[in-house]
Amino acid sequence: MKKGQKIAIIGHTGSGKTTIAQLLLRMYDPGSGSVKINGEPVNRFPLKTLRNRITYVPQDVFLFSDTVANNIRFGKPEADLDEVKAAAANAYVDREIMNFSKQYETLVGERGVTLSGGQKQRISIARALIGNPEFVLFDDCLSAVDAKTEKEILTNLNRFLENKTAVIITHRIFTLLDFDKVIVLEDGKIVEQGTHDELIALNGYYTFLHNQQKHEQENVDVENS
Repeated sequence: MKKGQKIAIIGHTGSGKTTIAQLLLRMYDPGSGSVKINGEPVNRFPLKTLRNRITYVPQDVFLFSDTVANNIRFGKPEADLDEVKAAAANAYVDREIMNFSKQYETLVGERGVTLSGGQKQRISIARALIGNPEFVLFDDCLSAVDAKTEKEILTNLNRFLENKTAVIITHRIFTLLDFDKVIVLEDGKIVEQGTHDELIALNGYYTFLHNQQKHEQENVDVENS
């Protein structure tokens, strides 16, 4: 990976996507080969330095039994309420928070039990964005949001991620984000890589996933019409 690159890693459940996230974070090291960021193998960075540089949003969100504001503020403890609100707006969760009984001072309960899956994921994204990180790693963290909300979040992220390094791990194809490279995984192996247009032109596995997703969305649109 080079500084400022936007990379998508796409594949079905069990294809090996999360393993790449774990390698980037050095939860374990590869048995062969190396993982590099801007030309430097990640195992040359002190572990604390590496993880301080990468803001990670996992699929399995963890929220504290605290206020909404403090859960977002965990990404930047000194942040004021305006910064908290701006991060929530970028994660497209601000309007829902304002409808909570005590808005940003609402207690979310142990592990966010009072929130929907999509709300928890978006609060976790807001927590990641508030610190204005140079490198973001999102691991399928939009899996619980609907298509309309996903579109709004991606539109905001496209602006936010300008000049930042980003790895977006997903089982869906995000055409709204301008990726420098898309890596397609199947059964633990990279089967295709390139830009969206290059992969569509290959008419291979990526195109199959794209057409499958398009067909599923058309069915949802018909059901909701």
